[in-house]
Amino acid sequence: MEAIILAGGKAERLGDAAQGKPKSLVPVAGRPLAVYQIGRLRNAGVERVILSCAAGQEELFTTELADIGVEIVTAGEPERLGRGGGIRFASRLRREEGEVFALNGDELIDVDLPGLLSRHHETGAAATIAVAQPPSAFGVVDIDAEDVVTGFREAGRVPFWVNCGVYVLGAEALERFPERGDHETTTFPELADERKLRAFRHDGLWLTVNTPKDLRRAEEYVAAHPEWLAA
Repeated sequence: MEAIILAGGKAERLGDAAQGKPKSLVPVAGRPLAVYQIGRLRNAGVERVILSCAAGQEELFTTELADIGVEIVTAGEPERLGRGGGIRFASRLRREEGEVFALNGDELIDVDLPGLLSRHHETGAAATIAVAQPPSAFGVVDIDAEDVVTGFREAGRVPFWVNCGVYVLGAEALERFPERGDHETTTFPELADERKLRAFRHDGLWLTVNTPKDLRRAEEYVAAHPEWLAA
C-alpha cells in the first residue's frame, strides 16, 4: 500500500526553531518530524510514501528521509495548490490502485492505521477520516442558576468531533479531489451529502507542530515515550 503526506508547510510560525527547514523536516528528538509518520505507516504495511512538497525541495526531502525502510517519492508542486490540490497532484505518482493513506506531515499522531483501513473496507465508503475530541484549551467554571460560581474544573475534551487530517481515500474520492484548493470545503462535504464519507474515532495522541511551544511539547512527548524513536 502507498501513502501521501502533505509536506509543503513553511514553518513560518516556528521561526528560528525550524532551522530554515520545511515544517515536516524540523527535528524532533534529533529526527525529522515526518519520520515519525512514516514509521507508523511502515508498521502498518505501507511500502511507498509520496511527499507533496514545494518545488525545489525534492532533493532535501529525499536526503533527509533516506534509509528509513520505505521508498520515498517527492511531488514538487510548481505552485501552491492547497491541501486537496496537493494530495491530488501527488496521487499522480502512485503505482498501485485501490486505497491510499493520506495525512499531514507536521504532526505526531498515533491513529490506529490498520483499524482505520479495516473500517474503510467494512463500510465501503469512498473515504474514511480519523476524527478526535481534542482537549479543551480552557478550564471549566461551574455556576448555579443565580450565577454563583460553585467550582472550577480542569479542562476536559471538546464536546464535538474534529477532523484529524488522517484519511483512507478510495479511487472515487481521489478522482473528485480539486486540482487546486481544499478538499474539506469541496470533496468531503459532497461525499458527506451522498453518505459516502465515514469516520473513525481516535482518542489517542494528536499533536500538531505549529509554534515553538508545540515543538517543545513534541520533544517532551518523544522523550517520555522512547518507543516513538523506534518507529
